[in-house]
Amino acid sequence: MIIEDVGFPAGQHCETTTLAALLHHTGVELSEPMLFGLGEGLGFAYWDAKSMDFPFLGGRTKPITITRTVADRLGLTLHIQETASPRRAWQNVAAALDAGRPVGLQLDCYHLDYFTTRVHFGGHFVAMYGYDDTQAYLIDTAQQGGAVTITLTSLERARNERGPMTARNLSYTITGPTGRPELGDAIRAAVRSNAHAFLNPPIANLGHRGIGKAARQVLRWLDRSSAPSRDLPLAAALMERGGTGGALFRTMYRDFLAECATIVDDDNLRLGHRLYAEIAPLWTEVSHQITAAGETGDPAHLTRASAVLTELADRERHAMQILAGIRTD
Repeated sequence: MIIEDVGFPAGQHCETTTLAALLHHTGVELSEPMLFGLGEGLGFAYWDAKSMDFPFLGGRTKPITITRTVADRLGLTLHIQETASPRRAWQNVAAALDAGRPVGLQLDCYHLDYFTTRVHFGGHFVAMYGYDDTQAYLIDTAQQGGAVTITLTSLERARNERGPMTARNLSYTITGPTGRPELGDAIRAAVRSNAHAFLNPPIANLGHRGIGKAARQVLRWLDRSSAPSRDLPLAAALMERGGTGGALFRTMYRDFLAECATIVDDDNLRLGHRLYAEIAPLWTEVSHQITAAGETGDPAHLTRASAVLTELADRERHAMQILAGIRTD
């Protein structure tokens, strides 16, 4: 069973790549930055716990949130199914595919055979567009090969994995009006809402407050790690290349704002775009300093990273205050 009219978006981020593939099948064509921004995807989280080998820096909202928000903003119908039963999970997917609808899946990429780096991450997304007796046909990011195949056995393990950020065999389909939707109102609402969430985080680990916390905590990272030459470069690589589109998703959000400025006439939006164009390279500088600290063991690199993070907390707070003031019409 192979669905023929499927798009292969060659995206950078797994959830927006999956979303683009599903929307293509409905006749909706939007860029990856537009999907990320309409989904109010930009965020920040600093997570550390005794159970973790090393702290995690996240630059986006929780898994599936982007997809839910885009569907709501564009008036699309999102049908999500979860189950603890692997048998029922397969039936849910097969029924949709047999009806001619590609399916989004949330799973743990550790079990995906085509991944060159095998780490547990339960918040990965793929689009599935077909299957045969032994294999599933998937769409992943360009970095992971785009159109790929995996054994049905491995797919079942990936979907049924338990642990941080995993879901219970989650699958979903999207239906709705075809053609390019009117974006002006959706853009204004998404920009304001994303800015409000970033400026008003419920805990100190999130949003601009989380960036400030990271600035303080990063100074301790050489002592925090049992293997700094491994852990620090890996953390930096995830910021730049771990499906973020670069600079912990700030490059993607910059491009979203640039595209918005061609659709919505608003001075705050244009200024916000200019500010994020300045912000994105600073995140790349942070990742370079963290890498250098891990490779050399020199804490001076973490001192520099901390200083840039402190600056970023202020810069992003200011940029989001500007964007929160975008006009309602």
